Amino acid sequence: MLFGALVVYASLYPFSGWRVQGVLPMAFLQAPLPQYWTGFDVVANLLGYAPLGFLLALAMLRSGWGHWSWPLAVGLPVLLSLVVETLQNYLPMRIPSNVDFALNAAGAVLGASTAWVLERLGGVRRWARFRADWFEPSARGGLVLLALWPFALLYPVSVPFGLGQVWDRLEAGLTALLEDTPFLEWLPLRGEASVPLGPLAETLCVVLSLLAPLLMGYADMRSVPRRAGFMVMLLLCATAAAGVSSALTYGPEHVWSWVSPQAVLGMGLALLVGLALLPLPRRVCNVGMLLSLAVSLSLLNRAPASPYFAQSLEVWEQGRFIRFHGLSQWLGWLWPFAALIHGVMAVARPTPSPHPH
Repeated sequence: MLFGALVVYASLYPFSGWRVQGVLPMAFLQAPLPQYWTGFDVVANLLGYAPLGFLLALAMLRSGWGHWSWPLAVGLPVLLSLVVETLQNYLPMRIPSNVDFALNAAGAVLGASTAWVLERLGGVRRWARFRADWFEPSARGGLVLLALWPFALLYPVSVPFGLGQVWDRLEAGLTALLEDTPFLEWLPLRGEASVPLGPLAETLCVVLSLLAPLLMGYADMRSVPRRAGFMVMLLLCATAAAGVSSALTYGPEHVWSWVSPQAVLGMGLALLVGLALLPLPRRVCNVGMLLSLAVSLSLLNRAPASPYFAQSLEVWEQGRFIRFHGLSQWLGWLWPFAALIHGVMAVARPTPSPHPH
């Protein structure tokens, strides 16, 4: 259900300018094929619905739906796509397309079929054994947040891996809301006196921004060797996500434009600190994650966004990225705060007593 809501959000963003065009709602089904399309559009529409079909089929198979799971896992996403494409008739920045609808349906078929094949080959059972072997039984919310972290990094950030820089937008929104009211004077505006982050502070932000998900993973891992393997995978994933974000924003030739002395030094320090923290107890890992998030959010939100960062946002807020702008933006903004809530709940959770042998 959550992934379906994300699909709807990405398909109908920015939810503004609704109007009636005077055409039949489902006329797009019989319209000529679009003259202009790109490989990016094909992949996005195909893969956008594949996880939905996969998750639905998997959930139904594990709930005992049997032979009904595949047709329902395909039919529900197809119905959702039809509704979304119909609603796009009433949005000025969206164009319903029979090609998009067909690709969405193909993605649902691909996802549902993949789930069926994995179930028949025993892949789901192997994943359950892998999860039980690698992770603590309470590792649920942390795994979801860790899976979302690379996608949150796709949205441009002012400091590499520095998620949660929301004060600029929040300040602008509150200023507009409180304009011409006496409460505007209560707003703690930074003004023009705020200065950008220096090289040392930026390096510290990189280190802390990597330590937060690293310690979140440590808290759910069963052993030190597994933590070490996870650390390597997380750093590689962070590098790949930052490169993909730069390539999507400025083109494939700029895939390494995010690399700077501060980023390289920060990643190196994060590796060293991660190695030193491998033996930490679970609760201490969660406390360290909370401290990392608190300090990095404080540093990021006290500094103004750079002109280079503003230019990056302008590229994302138009063109083909309109599909993902809203979704990736909210992920980048809210991920650290969701991690804070998760960390507080983990620290407050009582330690389970050992079972007698």
